Amino acid sequence: MHHTDYNCNAQTGKKINAEQIEQIVKAIIAGKYSWACVLILRFSGYNPIDYIPYRTYIRLLKNNCLVESSKANDTESKNQKLEAYDMKSNWVRL
Repeated sequence: MHHTDYNCNAQTGKKINAEQIEQIVKAIIAGKYSWACVLILRFSGYNPIDYIPYRTYIRLLKNNCLVESSKANDTESKNQKLEAYDMKSNWVRL
């Protein structure tokens, strides 16, 4: 019998911290399952645009990041959220 232990973060070496888990749980509780998936990918070190359609990703960002950043007042949080727009897809070239 062969047992293999799979580690989700083995490829990237990134661990999801407690604050990030809290954001994911809040998205799930709010019924924003697609957004929770995006957060899981981002926090795990993956580029979400490689796994979901570009238009869907942009819509999710607009509906979640921009609304949250308009509520937040600290500039560091806004800058971090805007960095998500800099992601490039490996399979979609615009």
